[in-house]
Amino acid sequence: MLYISTLFNYTRKYFFFSIVLSLFVSCDSSEVDVQESESSDTKSSAIIISTKQFENSKMVLAKVSSHAFHQSIKTYGVFDVPPENKASVSAYFGGYVKELSLLEGQKVEKGELLFTLENPEYIEIQQEFLEVKGQLDYLKSDYERQKNLAEDNITSQKVYLKAEAEYKTSLVRFESMKKKLALMNLNPNTLTAKNIKSEIVLTSPLSGYITSVHATRGMYLNPDNIALTIINPDHMHLELNIFEKDLPKIKVNQKIRFKLQNDSHKEFDAYVYLVGKFIDQEKRSAAIHGHLSDELDAKYFTPGMYIEADIFSEVDTLMAIEQSAIIKVETSNYVLVKMELKGDKILFEKREVLVGQSRDGFTEIRNTDDFSLNDEILIEGAFNMIGE
Repeated sequence: MLYISTLFNYTRKYFFFSIVLSLFVSCDSSEVDVQESESSDTKSSAIIISTKQFENSKMVLAKVSSHAFHQSIKTYGVFDVPPENKASVSAYFGGYVKELSLLEGQKVEKGELLFTLENPEYIEIQQEFLEVKGQLDYLKSDYERQKNLAEDNITSQKVYLKAEAEYKTSLVRFESMKKKLALMNLNPNTLTAKNIKSEIVLTSPLSGYITSVHATRGMYLNPDNIALTIINPDHMHLELNIFEKDLPKIKVNQKIRFKLQNDSHKEFDAYVYLVGKFIDQEKRSAAIHGHLSDELDAKYFTPGMYIEADIFSEVDTLMAIEQSAIIKVETSNYVLVKMELKGDKILFEKREVLVGQSRDGFTEIRNTDDFSLNDEILIEGAFNMIGE
């Protein structure tokens, strides 16, 4: 009985479209004149247009296709840069800020002067270095002389050891003072009594942009105070967080599609570069490190920007049609399926479609038994025809 019923329905539908086509095959209208006739099947109807109408209205057909739909995991995060692209600038030696004219957002180059510090203690450090340097030549000469005398048994071992200790102690002080001067950005090789300074300069450790300025002119800057921060936006990346239940689904190189929180219309692509192995005990989440698919997109972003992202995990290949083909009428969705071309007439069937997920301009067809991969669907021009 099921076979007879199915055969009857098919015969009835074929007979209906044959009658409709024969009624309009003799029509010769050059204007857009949509002819629609309802069948006994309330889910479909026939629409006939001429090939001239099709061409003049610039209608477009496309076949039903198999499309990849990714299962996605929604997540949130921010833009960040690698640790080596960040710098907090402070002074190794405390001092009063004398010259500072930096603003947030200002670009600086590596080695560029940032600000100047002044302190009388700087003079004392340079003075001590020069004094040690002056004594060192004498102590070295005396040490070598006493060593030769001791080898010839002319002087006592005690005198020789004392000369050696004084020389080596001064040598240690000399080398340590050189290191101090280097940290003060002073060249120990060119320092003389005539060019002792009460000021030191602090330079940028990297090229980038000033992100914060905490120091002000005239304030005393301690070694543990951060004067300013610099960030180099090169190699900007995504720092995302996912719940631990989703962690097994995440793999390196999976696609990430994200958008800025304040601009939900434009989307960008990235990919998973690293998957965190540590679970935050409070948030029960893990960190995902993502890289931009196109490094040129970095110009649109700033470290700290909040982003919303989807990480595409598993892939399902499903029957789908282009979204532009679907026309919603009240609570139902329809498409126009090309049924037959006879002479200069094209017969379309208005067919209901049950839609599923959408991605990249395609929508899943859930009632797959009503469609085949050979079906040609009207993807441009269907709105006016179904809406009439």
